[in-house]
Amino acid sequence: MKNLDKYLVKPGSKVELDSIPSDDDGGMKKEEGLEQFRDASRRIDELQELMYAECKHSLLVILQAMDAAGKDSTLGAVFGPVNPQGCTVVSFKVPNELERRHDFLWRVHQQVPPRGYMTVFNRSHYEEVLVVRVKGLAPHHVWHKRYDHINCFEKMLHDEGTTIIKFYLHISKDYQRKRLQRRLKLPEKHWKFNPEDLTERKRWDQYMRAYEDAMSKCSTEYAPWYIIPAQTRWYRNLLVASILRRAMENLDMHYPKPTFDASKIVIP
Repeated sequence: MKNLDKYLVKPGSKVELDSIPSDDDGGMKKEEGLEQFRDASRRIDELQELMYAECKHSLLVILQAMDAAGKDSTLGAVFGPVNPQGCTVVSFKVPNELERRHDFLWRVHQQVPPRGYMTVFNRSHYEEVLVVRVKGLAPHHVWHKRYDHINCFEKMLHDEGTTIIKFYLHISKDYQRKRLQRRLKLPEKHWKFNPEDLTERKRWDQYMRAYEDAMSKCSTEYAPWYIIPAQTRWYRNLLVASILRRAMENLDMHYPKPTFDASKIVIP
């Protein structure tokens, strides 16, 4: 797939989410997009096995979004076909008492992937400059330092062999309204609705500014942010899969050479 860097937040650039379409479909037909997605999905599965076998690299994927943007469905579509032995999903909830007694990255560092593995963060350490900022859970002088802390943490992971890719699933406020309303109309979706979502929705503009700052300050060459238009779901999945495929192929991985001559072994 071409033009993937169209969705990249270039290091040092200023993000303005209001100017970025959330319903982009790349001008593609759905059938073409689905076929490309199937091809990318098969290739990611192959590359994950290669990563596991070589055991030199790891991959950390970060998914962030507003409520109802489709994080769970993205996870299922893109990572569902991957062998679960080599891929883990971690969801970060409100820190518990033990976690609050440590630095904000303590619980995160324990979940990063070891060599040979992929890990997906469904929400992440970025909540510390999003929710914490918007809700005023820490003073400005505390959370504002965390941009630099995050960049240093991600640089260390990169230097130790972890490829980091960060996706923001971009939707409009009106699209969120429709998705939340749909949860109320369908009984089987009621479990996904939380009245607190409406309180968070009132803070939409504050969250947009917080996301803009997080991506502007923390999109780096070693841990880039991508803004993914998420309202056309098949195109969202295609973009995420295509970006992952490219990153994994760029690792130039190889199966380890055997320590024996396979041609001389006959299984009795």
